[in-house]
Amino acid sequence: MLNPFLAGIGGVALLAIVAFGFVAIIFMWGAGIYNALIQLRNAVKNAFSQIDVQLQRRYDLIPNLIEVCKGYMKHESGTLEAVVAARSAAYSARSKVAGDPSDPAAMKALLSAEGALTSGLGRLMAIAESYPDLKANQNMMQLTEELTSTENKVSFSRQGYNDTVLQYNNKCEMFPSSIIANMFGHRPATMFEVTDPNARTAPKVSF
Repeated sequence: MLNPFLAGIGGVALLAIVAFGFVAIIFMWGAGIYNALIQLRNAVKNAFSQIDVQLQRRYDLIPNLIEVCKGYMKHESGTLEAVVAARSAAYSARSKVAGDPSDPAAMKALLSAEGALTSGLGRLMAIAESYPDLKANQNMMQLTEELTSTENKVSFSRQGYNDTVLQYNNKCEMFPSSIIANMFGHRPATMFEVTDPNARTAPKVSF
């Protein structure tokens, strides 16, 4: 007959093994969700980098566009200065988002700045229509074509980014992965969407 003392030790050992196994399962479950969140957050950063390349191209084109317009639109200095200021604000906001696209405040600032910039460019292009010589300028035509192409690439990249953000946000918000997300400071990211209805269409000029 088994000694009661040894039986007691065996029971405790069995409970310890079961408890250890339970803790190990919980740990592995949590680690799996944590790693998935990290992968998705990195995917969001990578997706934004595709937008970032096109935004940088856009910002690089604008100073040249302004220089060409200056020679013809001497009485539109206010419009030109507004575009320059909007470009500067958007450039600064983009730099902050590039570091952490999942930061809602930074993304909100960028979206606002981008909306103002696109609206400003739209007004500039509309005014340019009334300057025949400017419309006929070869540099103006080339810059407008490149700018429109860049806007289209931004739109394409934005769709991929928003799809990735949706996956990340679902992981952050849905139970039980939301528990791990809250524990380690993962917060839903903001989609890259233009809030100004007038800024949803890329500025175009027909030459």
